[in-house]
Amino acid sequence: MLNINPTKVVCVGLNYRDHAEELNMEIPEEPVIFLKPTSSIIYHEEKIVLPKQSKRVDHEVELAIVIGKKCKDVKKEDALDYIMGYTILNDVTARDIQKRDGQWTRAKSFDTFCPIGPKIVKDIDPGNLDIQLRVNKEIRQKSNTKNMIFSVEELIEFISEVMTLYPHDIISTGTPPGVGRLKRGDVVECEIEGIGILRNYVV
Repeated sequence: MLNINPTKVVCVGLNYRDHAEELNMEIPEEPVIFLKPTSSIIYHEEKIVLPKQSKRVDHEVELAIVIGKKCKDVKKEDALDYIMGYTILNDVTARDIQKRDGQWTRAKSFDTFCPIGPKIVKDIDPGNLDIQLRVNKEIRQKSNTKNMIFSVEELIEFISEVMTLYPHDIISTGTPPGVGRLKRGDVVECEIEGIGILRNYVV
């Protein structure tokens, strides 16, 4: 079983062109980043717990980068040297709280709101991977990482200018269109080509 110990989870908002088009939002000029606490991490086959504070919890499948060695002010042409590998992340979000708060911290930070797994894979092309999410076998999200606005290399350059990244730190690269609601009893499967399936149960 995947078991890593990051100091932080850095997420990127609105990083798929098809998702921006879906929301009728302008393409961002630079990455929009936010943090999820490490206390929100769970793994493959574990349970997503719906919080009492929220009445609308959504799924967001994402390609995640796992950092392999300490880096700061990395240039994009060197970025791949600092990657341990790639995995899958579900950026679970309390959408009603996100809208109410006007910022993202509480909505993204509940315990169990960061499923990752099922494994870390090294030798894949992060810029051309089919990505999809299914709820109870029904496809909800489907795209390809070639639709990302900012590449893996660009994200590492940008984020490492802001903060030092340490081994096992995670960068989650944004979600494609089709985010939707989760309810008790759902089985959520996030799948990325070359990595596998991250499966979690909603309780």
